[in-house]
Amino acid sequence: MNSAARTPITFVGGGNMGAALVAGLLKAGWPASLITVVETSSERRAQLISFYPGITTSEKIGACTAGVIAVKPPAAAETCAALAQAGATRVLSIAAGIGLTTLQSAAGATAAVVRAMPNTPALVGEGAAAISGSSQCVLADMEWAESVLGSVGTVVRVDEKLLDAVTAISGSGPAYIFLVAEALISSAVGAGLSPEISDALVRQLLVGSAKLLQQSAETPAQLRANVTSPNGVTASAIQALEQAGIRSAIEATVQAALLRSREMGS
Repeated sequence: MNSAARTPITFVGGGNMGAALVAGLLKAGWPASLITVVETSSERRAQLISFYPGITTSEKIGACTAGVIAVKPPAAAETCAALAQAGATRVLSIAAGIGLTTLQSAAGATAAVVRAMPNTPALVGEGAAAISGSSQCVLADMEWAESVLGSVGTVVRVDEKLLDAVTAISGSGPAYIFLVAEALISSAVGAGLSPEISDALVRQLLVGSAKLLQQSAETPAQLRANVTSPNGVTASAIQALEQAGIRSAIEATVQAALLRSREMGS
């Protein structure tokens, strides 16, 4: 993160995602003195100060130059307007389903709005997020948003019309992976392993496989082939998955998420 990006920033909402971004920025070198978190819960404000010494917390939005909307979707537009009125010239929203037209209209002509779709692995610094800027955004606004979200993972730019697809893949995707983990653990127990051993093996299986996929130059198909000897155990397992319709099931999963995301955004 370049030093120019380290400017004062106000987070509205100190929940899991807001706190994850604060932690990411601090780890990336953003001075704690430049970070303010607006949170209505006094108990949560005390927790945040304990977790992240040096930051400022407040019950209400005060004067600011840049803001991040990390509240529930129904409050996003109102929060966007409040940030703009408080002086923010850049606003990043991670509220699901609230479009740029709504947000930019709330902000008015004085603030550029960037909409983002992050995911929960941001909580451990391994998030995947996509961003889209309103017509009022310039390159510097997009780079600022990337610097914020990039502190907790990977960031890509897409047209806003593709954010529903992003939601269906990486936004909801962690739940798909966790469901696979549930099924594997259940199958391991059914095969005779203890719940504790089953859980440990499956967790490490997913972590190790993800790291291998991330660090390898080979495609997922190639990595799968590397493990699959002809007529071997893995080949039998893959054949069973294919016969059970795993590809069509995944496609149906993504389409269902895509449809619902579009419905919620309309």
